[in-house]
Amino acid sequence: MLGLGETFAEVVDCMRDLRTAQVDLLTLGQYLRPKGGALPVSRYVTPAEFKELKAAAESLDFAHVESGPLVRSSYRAEAAFDSIGRGR
Repeated sequence: MLGLGETFAEVVDCMRDLRTAQVDLLTLGQYLRPKGGALPVSRYVTPAEFKELKAAAESLDFAHVESGPLVRSSYRAEAAFDSIGRGR
């Protein structure tokens, strides 16, 4: 989830760490403050930034990347696993 004050460089550094840990699938979405408090949204990530982050992730050889404001961890999960040959 993005929008809690992280920088582009910090997100890319995190992606590198994930690849080092052999993570293949990545979802990047906008943090939306739930009812009842929690942390406030620091900023809303633009669609262009999500597109740039997806390109950065793909350049790091993630097998499957979903990146957008409404993407959640389960977003198109079955298609993601199928795309890397790990589906049912």
